[in-house]
Amino acid sequence: MSSTSTNSNEINEQVRRWRLVLGQSADEQLGRACGGACPALSEEQIAMDEALAAIYDETGEDADGQRSAGLGGSSPRLAKWLGDVRTYFTEDVVSVIQSDAIERKGLTQLLFEPEMLKNVQPNVQLVGTLMSLRGQIPERTKETARMVVRAVVDKIKLDLDHKIRRAVTGALNRGEHSPIPHADSIDWKWTIGRNLKNYNSQLGKLIPERVYFFSRAQRRQSWTVIVDMDQSGSMADSVVYGAVVGSIFASLPALKTHVVAFDTEVVDLTEQCGDDPVDMLFGVQLGGGTDINKSVAYCEQFIESPRETLFILLTDLYEGGNQSQLVRRLGEMVGSGVKVLCLLALSDSGVPSYDAGLARKLADLGIPCFGCTPDRMPELVAGALRGDDLSSLASRLTADD
Repeated sequence: MSSTSTNSNEINEQVRRWRLVLGQSADEQLGRACGGACPALSEEQIAMDEALAAIYDETGEDADGQRSAGLGGSSPRLAKWLGDVRTYFTEDVVSVIQSDAIERKGLTQLLFEPEMLKNVQPNVQLVGTLMSLRGQIPERTKETARMVVRAVVDKIKLDLDHKIRRAVTGALNRGEHSPIPHADSIDWKWTIGRNLKNYNSQLGKLIPERVYFFSRAQRRQSWTVIVDMDQSGSMADSVVYGAVVGSIFASLPALKTHVVAFDTEVVDLTEQCGDDPVDMLFGVQLGGGTDINKSVAYCEQFIESPRETLFILLTDLYEGGNQSQLVRRLGEMVGSGVKVLCLLALSDSGVPSYDAGLARKLADLGIPCFGCTPDRMPELVAGALRGDDLSSLASRLTADD
């Protein structure tokens, strides 16, 4: 095959890819760019194009009065579309297309029919949608909905459980050394300091006589951790991660954990988080107004030893209650020694819209307000428990992301 023919095939394939991205409306323009007709799609590409067109092309009628795109209300057609999407696209792309299908086309059939729900790709966004529609899900679909939520929760726990446990254990036992050798538990600062006399100038290396390790034993409930979650609709992803993180905290003997959700009312989810985060998530009702001050006032009762309390406020700071009283309460918390963090988001979706004015007021109190990805949560908690400067820690984590 000549190089000219090879180049032509590569160009045609690139044009086909652009055609899939831009949709049928770009046929004529791409054809002109190619000096003729747009290269024909392969059979597989046609199927991919139809699946994408159902969501992203404008729905209307062509010259013959036929609908040009859309899934309609037919369950068989929707089932075929779900199958096509999972066949032709990768898992992360499937998650995006499903979310767009629900948002752009209002495809609640995905959530209300067990047969449909079994075929969707479980993800955090889907769980958030299920939570927001909790009261509307038919009885016949509830068990399937729980299975979807369970799949997402288990995946998050698998990713975070060990990291959080190790971070908390290391942070709380830094003063206790152990003879049990384990690389993760090396106290580097103490080991280096105690072995400076063993520096070998010829080798340019420090040769320790003894390596010191942090104790792996856990003190029981030495710290109180309070997770106060805004359950307004915009915080859906963050609430999912917050509930799972709260359940991990609750399983650690070294922590006394409280998990609270709020809108204009306050719901204490502490009992549910000790057993199953799925139950906790189904106890959350997304939407409604926001009274952050009311929730903070409720959480104050859990502060027994301020200097051994970590208060995590998960909210976009759009306060519908008494803002000045909220600022005063949080200022008093910080003044008493409580470690206070305001997470504008706990998700991979980026920081949502938030009240920048209130965030500045809290920052002036020494309360960092920032978005945190779930994989940064263990480092953040460990730093807070160690007594690190929270504003500096938040700045570093934000810069790293």
